[in-house]
Amino acid sequence: MDILQSLVANLQTPMFLAFALGIIATLVKSDLKFPDGMYAGLTIYLLFAIGLKGGVKLSNTTLLEFYKPAIAALILCITIPLLAYTLLTKFGKYDKANAAALAAHYGSVSAVTFSEALAFLDSLHINYEGFMPSLLAIMEIPAILVALLLIKMNPTEKSEESSWGKILHELFTGKGTLLLLGGLIIGMISGKKGHEQFAPLFETPFRGMLILFLLEVGIVTGRRLTDLKKAGVFLIGFGILFPICTAMFGLYLGHFIGLSMGGAMILGTLSASASYIAAPAAVRIAIPEASPAIYLTASLAITFPFNLSVGLPLYLAVSKSLYGV
Repeated sequence: MDILQSLVANLQTPMFLAFALGIIATLVKSDLKFPDGMYAGLTIYLLFAIGLKGGVKLSNTTLLEFYKPAIAALILCITIPLLAYTLLTKFGKYDKANAAALAAHYGSVSAVTFSEALAFLDSLHINYEGFMPSLLAIMEIPAILVALLLIKMNPTEKSEESSWGKILHELFTGKGTLLLLGGLIIGMISGKKGHEQFAPLFETPFRGMLILFLLEVGIVTGRRLTDLKKAGVFLIGFGILFPICTAMFGLYLGHFIGLSMGGAMILGTLSASASYIAAPAAVRIAIPEASPAIYLTASLAITFPFNLSVGLPLYLAVSKSLYGV
């Protein structure tokens, strides 16, 4: 399957089509909207399901199999925000606050992009390592800490007001971290017997819930499309080209440490994704002067749609080329 066939296959998945429907609903000014609290409920379900399933898979994984991918994930989520911050301040001429906010978002990861990557590979019957959700959990927080450390080293007037204690509390007790890590631990301890008990709720219905969530994300993204006019050429280019570069970094690193082709593609996708759950919450507290119109537009209205439509087939094509498939 070449990249064009892969692209067509991806655009025909119900997840992408639901996302597109959400955007269209916003553009035509439909009255479609989710009931209050449903978005939060779906977020909780997806994060907890990813954690639980990853924990079960991790219970069958030896330390020898896992330590290299774990180290690779840490390397990626430390270097990516440093690279993003440097590019944004040197070439984009962004102020320190907005550069650090963007670095936090692009260094952290998107659980929904990750889920869509798994669904994409599953639809093509391509195998990957079962412990990949553990890498998602590993990569969610360190990049945000790196970006916040950058702003602490170069403080602005408002950033000095936020304490590390408050920031760390938000990071480690936020719902994203708590559900992912909590689900991983529960799944790992309960193992196969636990999986048999939660599978009817968290295994089979998962894709349906993901489709609903992407419909809502499409609606939210549609509302942000008008912000693209204010984003500027550099931010739009950054939101597309930077993830491609970081995906290649993740892909080649995954290949180097011996991941399967599917595993390397997922590591590349994690490297290319941008957070819009954990990072915005931390940035709102630690860097209040950073503009949500910049970091949310970049992550949600530029990078997320790109990864969902073109990015995944592109990363798979590069993986196949790298592994000679």
